Amino acid sequence: MALSEGWSKELDEAVRGLSAGMLFGIPLLYTMEVWWIGSITNPARMLVVLAVTFFVVLLLNRTGGFRSTKDVRLSDAARDSVEAMAIALLSAFGLLLILREIDAATPMREGLGKVIYEATPFAFGVGLARHFLQRGRTEGDGDDDSEGGGGGGDDRGNATVADVGATLLGAVFVAFNIAPTDEVPTIAAAASPMWLIVLIAASLAISYCIVFEAGFSDQQKRRKQTGIIQDPLTETLSCYLLAVIASGAMLAFFRRFTLDQPPIDIAAQMIVLGLPAAVGGAAGRLAV
Repeated sequence: MALSEGWSKELDEAVRGLSAGMLFGIPLLYTMEVWWIGSITNPARMLVVLAVTFFVVLLLNRTGGFRSTKDVRLSDAARDSVEAMAIALLSAFGLLLILREIDAATPMREGLGKVIYEATPFAFGVGLARHFLQRGRTEGDGDDDSEGGGGGGDDRGNATVADVGATLLGAVFVAFNIAPTDEVPTIAAAASPMWLIVLIAASLAISYCIVFEAGFSDQQKRRKQTGIIQDPLTETLSCYLLAVIASGAMLAFFRRFTLDQPPIDIAAQMIVLGLPAAVGGAAGRLAV
């Protein structure tokens, strides 16, 4: 039983690190210059980048980290830094694969360089994960019953309006700087319908983990809210739809598409921008 609980806690903390890494790493993922720098980097410079990133993450793990308790011994912080680097590298690799920026035809050195450069902000996010915890999972549970459920219709409506507003503000805050760039249509043009479905699934999974699985910002209280769309799955789906709509509005604002384009092309751009918008929307909901 203790072994099962230990693995469960380890998984929770890995999800927390992954979620924080996404909050930091997603915006830079949509930067063509980083793709280009990574693709021309030689192995020696890759090792330097890894070493510098590891050193910074080690310092972050001494003061924060992705675990619910702060590491005291240097050996613990070093072990957690290795895990943080692994989470960051796997996250960057997976998202670059989903965005079709690397595939089976990509030369190994080019793909490795892209992953290492993109993993740097992910690793910093993992190292700062604990700083996102306003309160622990169990702290403050005593007032959940009075605040989380049983409210009247006005309370449910207010909670829903707050989440809708926070989702839209967070989506615009993160994705607005990405919307006018060439990266969005470039990624969209390379994505097949199947890969767009994968991107939608990834966006939903990431936003769900940030809000309901990572342990950030009174997660247990959020699960007990009684707003119109406050059920975790319903909230995740509804807020993702809002993020995609906001993405379309931002793309239209910057004239990134015209109405005479095929609908599938417009939808593809909205889905591509929907990933950072969904991450921003999830971060916005953590703040309310």
